Amino acid sequence: MANHLDLEEQEQLDQLKHFWKQYGNAISWVLIIVFGAFAAWNGYQWWNKRQAEQASAMYEEVDRVISAGDTVAAERAFADMKQRFPSTVYTQQAGLNLAKVAYLSGKADIAQATLSAVVESGADEGLSNLARVRQAGLFIELKNYDAAAKLLDGKFSAEFAGLVSDKKADALLAQSKKEEAVALYKDAIKQLPERDQYRRLVEVKLTALGAGESK
Repeated sequence: MANHLDLEEQEQLDQLKHFWKQYGNAISWVLIIVFGAFAAWNGYQWWNKRQAEQASAMYEEVDRVISAGDTVAAERAFADMKQRFPSTVYTQQAGLNLAKVAYLSGKADIAQATLSAVVESGADEGLSNLARVRQAGLFIELKNYDAAAKLLDGKFSAEFAGLVSDKKADALLAQSKKEEAVALYKDAIKQLPERDQYRRLVEVKLTALGAGESK
């Protein structure tokens, strides 16, 4: 009986050796690829987390400089942040903050360049869309309506439909196209949430144009 079991075990062992000899190399490579991919994924996740932590710390510093009103220092800090962390939400948010301060300081060129950087980053689609809307507004003020139209005619996520219609209306009104502007302002109101504060601003524009409140 013991000999019979020994023979069975030997036969199974021989089959296993034959199988491994035939397929062992392929199996080893598959395992190497699987575990290598797993290690690479974990490494990528760690790197992303580390980048986000560093970008967050730098964002706080850039925001501090921006809050101090030093546009020149803020521009330098943002340029450094953009170089080190070009594809993070923190860099986009810092860019939007800098563009706002630069605009309020009468430095439209810095605001435009910064907004372009936010758009090109693409880390967050919503922030890129917001930067495009604000950039279009700057072009409208500069009477560069073609540049504004090019930005506003691009693809936006659905939640920006109201803002885009409003900016298009601003461009038309600036070109003395009142009726077309009113139509787009009304379209903007339809697409903005009822309690949205921006909707109140659009309603004020319509009232000023004698178009009355949107019902």
